[in-house]
Amino acid sequence: QLQASGGGLVRAGGSLRLSCAASGRTFDNYPMAWFRQVPGKEREFVAAKSRHDGTTQYADSVKGRFTISRDKAKNAVYLQMNNLKPEDTAVYYCAARSFYGVGRTQSQYDYWGQGTLVTVSS
Repeated sequence: QLQASGGGLVRAGGSLRLSCAASGRTFDNYPMAWFRQVPGKEREFVAAKSRHDGTTQYADSVKGRFTISRDKAKNAVYLQMNNLKPEDTAVYYCAARSFYGVGRTQSQYDYWGQGTLVTVSS
């Protein structure tokens, strides 16, 4: 029900925009988020946004560089990533939950996209 896209190879300092389109149900007022995972490490929280109360949260490592946004009409969530660093290299996953309230852990999200690979070269 969630389809992520937009990953690719970019040089350090560059930008990418990830997209995640939802189908089958609407997540209009529920939180949607982005997580990322590097092989051998746990999936980590990147950003989340709730239209219900306007809450937006970011991991400290991406604050000021990444921006999460939502499009109600398209039932989608986006992640604009600027000033990318090699340590941002990971598979990025979009997620959605069916409860109000932004969460920062995997277990709080019920729906997951398939992941899109972002590689940042130095």
